[in-house]
Amino acid sequence: MTAPSEPGAARSDPGLSAIVGERRQLINLAYRLLGSLAEAEDAVQETYARWYAMSPEQQEAIASPGAWLTKVAGRVCLDLLGSARARRERYVGEWVPEPLPEPAEWTSGRAGGDPADRITLDESVNMAFLVVLESMTPAERVAFILHDVFRYSFTEVAEIVGRTPAACRQLASSARRRLRDAHAPATPAAQRARIVKDFKLAWEAKDIDALIGLLDPGATVVADSGGLVEAVAHQLEGAQIAHYALGLTERAPHLTLLERTVNGQPGLVIQENGGTVAVMAFEVAGDRITRIWGVRNPEKLRPWTAGPHHEDPSGRPPVEAP
Repeated sequence: MTAPSEPGAARSDPGLSAIVGERRQLINLAYRLLGSLAEAEDAVQETYARWYAMSPEQQEAIASPGAWLTKVAGRVCLDLLGSARARRERYVGEWVPEPLPEPAEWTSGRAGGDPADRITLDESVNMAFLVVLESMTPAERVAFILHDVFRYSFTEVAEIVGRTPAACRQLASSARRRLRDAHAPATPAAQRARIVKDFKLAWEAKDIDALIGLLDPGATVVADSGGLVEAVAHQLEGAQIAHYALGLTERAPHLTLLERTVNGQPGLVIQENGGTVAVMAFEVAGDRITRIWGVRNPEKLRPWTAGPHHEDPSGRPPVEAP
């Protein structure tokens, strides 16, 4: 069986090249549906496996291979979403979607790290958006992403979801209501970047008053460690977040804070001894930070590190980044 990742084979077979050329679209779709790059890669691999399991005659009988691949990928993701809900209920601690760097900073350390596979960063992958998607039913999520983000007709969506076009229309409408109810009014990109930068500078300066001033009184932190590093002992809100951040720098004085794009939005990367130990995404409303998502699970930081498993050269355990 010829693997879809063999570029030589693709160059010699225009039909194969067209099939391989669908991979980026499929990765983009699967990541938005699953919120995990690792799971998205698995879903796309399964999609290609089903294509190559068919005979040449069966493949030639398919009028639009790209549409067929999308349909199969959508169904694979729909199945995975059903099982993912059960897995995430057993997940140790909070589960946060896998954060993504901007393409220019994507490292080659993970499998499937081909530049052609990189996710297109737009509003449909910002962390707040993905977190709301997690609250939807699998059918709502698939119907909404396929129709509203990827512009498939409800007739096409119905073939993937296994419901009528009218039912898919209702699913997408329900998903939109969830998003409207959950989202704060949009803050201009430049203003979000300024607030995140001010938060970084205040943290570095250990200016507790400035930190508190940048945080909404009801601001919360959601920290995802996957149980692999010590989690925050309790829910942090408002001023507690500022005190925790300063306490962190006291315990780990060699941390470096870097301004980076996280899922297309201004964010921060925390490094220690040159290795990434946490990635932070922010939700901003007006001039205040309302929510922080901190991802510390090493399995979710692979696109941010120099290799598939970064180890601190000092041999110390990971720090308690928020």
